[in-house]
Amino acid sequence: MRILYLHQFFITRAGVGGTRSYEFARRFAARGHAVRMVTAGGGRRSVDGIHVVGVPGGYADYVGATSLAYPRRMLAFGAFALSATAAALRGPRPDVIYASSPPLTIALPALAAAARWRAPVVFEVRDLWPEAPIQMGALRNPLLRRLARELETLVYRRSTRIIALSPGIRDGVVSAGADPERVVLVPNASDLELFSAELDRDAERRRLGLGNGAVCSYFGTMGEANDLGQVIEAARFVPDVTFVLLGGGKRRRELESRAPANVRFLDPVPDKTSVARLAAASDACLTIFKDVPVLATNSPNKLFDTFAAGRPAIVNTEGWMRELVERNEAGLFVRPGDARDLADQVSWLRDNPGEAERLGRNARALAEREFDRDALAARALAVLEDAAR
Repeated sequence: MRILYLHQFFITRAGVGGTRSYEFARRFAARGHAVRMVTAGGGRRSVDGIHVVGVPGGYADYVGATSLAYPRRMLAFGAFALSATAAALRGPRPDVIYASSPPLTIALPALAAAARWRAPVVFEVRDLWPEAPIQMGALRNPLLRRLARELETLVYRRSTRIIALSPGIRDGVVSAGADPERVVLVPNASDLELFSAELDRDAERRRLGLGNGAVCSYFGTMGEANDLGQVIEAARFVPDVTFVLLGGGKRRRELESRAPANVRFLDPVPDKTSVARLAAASDACLTIFKDVPVLATNSPNKLFDTFAAGRPAIVNTEGWMRELVERNEAGLFVRPGDARDLADQVSWLRDNPGEAERLGRNARALAEREFDRDALAARALAVLEDAAR
């Protein structure tokens, strides 16, 4: 089967960020399928059997894109969509088109290629756009909102299958007009190979100068959607706990300016292995979002990597993420925006190391049982094969 895979942010393990498209594509290629990945960047190259076509325009990393002001971000997304359309129309003819959003503008090359090659589209929804930027207050122009809604409705109706990354995303896609029979749940996966409780915890603590005290970490984007102000304020209540925040984003400088002494900021690392080492050095890992309803539908990589690392996950969103950690006893829920509640839960983990270890074991077991990358890649491939037929 010839797969045309469209995703602006194609990141391998040598980079930092979500590696889903790389991990899935290399597994498709290993099964004998021809995978052509159209992504942001320059030049053509072969990566683990994937034929990568980098096109100009836009940004190749998600943090860089989301650090822009929204008008500039939309221009960058549009520039990539135009370049990706030109590449998708050049062939060879695909048997199926697999387009991964956000940004929603990835629908443009997907629909153009579908018309050109008379090939089915499988549209993957990682975040609900345009609902997310609308609820976040980033997409305010009435005309742009209407155009975005129309594009969303069009691509859902034209897609043979739709892959949703969470139950909340699935419900949002259906409420936007998609046929429920064509929507399939394939959540984000845990990286069971890179993340592990067996990594040398003490070596990483020595390298970072963390000592023997309790450590709570966050790794990911520090943007508007991530309410890390809650973490900064919680740190003031527990000065004997070190909070390590790794990553970049438009809010990082402001967070650094008001952080107490027990908050450490680490620059973005060159590869995902470094993130895995930080998770192993932590007593718990944070998945924190702003208290905006649409963000509770997310399927964030950091949560599933926390599970793989065998560390308790602390989440502050209602819905699927809370249900996962509470139902499987794989972590703790804290009230969104409530710094005192976060401090209390971190203190409880610090004072009950046996319970923290049990939650971590349950998290790893959950990752192995429900979020194994091989199993989820096989599920996505089955959707592509079904669409191609």
